[in-house]
Amino acid sequence: MKHLPLTKQQLIAAMISLSLGSVAQAALTINGSASSESSARLSWGGADSLSEARSIMSRSGSSSTIKKVDNGSGTTNITNTTSFGSSKNNSYNNSNSYNTTYRGSFGNSNMIPISTDSRSVAVIDAETGESIYQKDADVARPMASITKVMTAIVVLDAGLDMREELTLDPEDFVGPKRASSNLKSGDRLNRAEMLLMALMKSENPAAKSLARNYPGGYSAFIRAMNRKAQELGMTTAFFGDPTGLDKRNVASSNDLVKMVRAAGNYDVIRRFSTTKSYDFFVSNFSSGNRTYKANNTSSLVRSGDYPIGISKTGFINEAGRCVVMETRINNRPAIIVILGANSSATRWDDAKNILNSLATRRTV
Repeated sequence: MKHLPLTKQQLIAAMISLSLGSVAQAALTINGSASSESSARLSWGGADSLSEARSIMSRSGSSSTIKKVDNGSGTTNITNTTSFGSSKNNSYNNSNSYNTTYRGSFGNSNMIPISTDSRSVAVIDAETGESIYQKDADVARPMASITKVMTAIVVLDAGLDMREELTLDPEDFVGPKRASSNLKSGDRLNRAEMLLMALMKSENPAAKSLARNYPGGYSAFIRAMNRKAQELGMTTAFFGDPTGLDKRNVASSNDLVKMVRAAGNYDVIRRFSTTKSYDFFVSNFSSGNRTYKANNTSSLVRSGDYPIGISKTGFINEAGRCVVMETRINNRPAIIVILGANSSATRWDDAKNILNSLATRRTV
């Protein structure tokens, strides 16, 4: 049989690709009786993302907090409690803890030799905490829907019942900007489904509903977002709303690295943000029940060509096209933040350029 030669791009993709499986189609029923002993394997953007999150949620009716989270510097041991904070079966997190030592500060000589077109970029080696690429990474910029990563962290820290049904109100569709949505007032989903909607599909009414149904209400949720940012050492960050439609939601790329690093301690954020697609059963007393077929907003997650462990995209005019990701290439974890791309093509070209460069980077 004659074999056609691979292109350079195909060869690089083959070097770093993982076996990711097919699209997740399991129903998100967390009132069920899934076994707490169900097996799981590390899933980077694959079919196991949602099924493992279901397994995590079915073991407890409420989420759990992280006892200690990474503040972005020094040596940190993060020990997770049960349920949302950890999965005793996951293969990337031994003994229910996320233990990583970060050496030194940003800036070393092992920079990846690339150029990018986005306004602000940060890439760190998550094993050492050292910067391996920076471009205007200390300037606070609008982050758009990258905001929803912090929204998820605050929701999960609250220890709320993820099975509780939430109903979208008209006020959930009102925000600083007009934005399209496939959701309707009166739609009913449980809190877990709202969180999946916000992280995977970036549905703004879902994020707004999560904030509105927080203990103390919407204003208390916004205060909690900014308090968490301070705890993580995000000195340039400000959050004015839970969706990212507010142009006042700003942070530097280096501060968003800290947020993504902290998000890595929540299995549900990992699983939900890298779920490729999901069919939601949406009930609505007024307009009737329907199925909402949703796809991940990241083309890289949908394609499955790269090992992505956390992902969130964002866009408003003031922010440009944005994305944050965690990846593991050559057995080395990295966090990537891209802000202010002038087009979707620029954003993904920069992301692929970084990922491909990481694939050929010497790590010893």
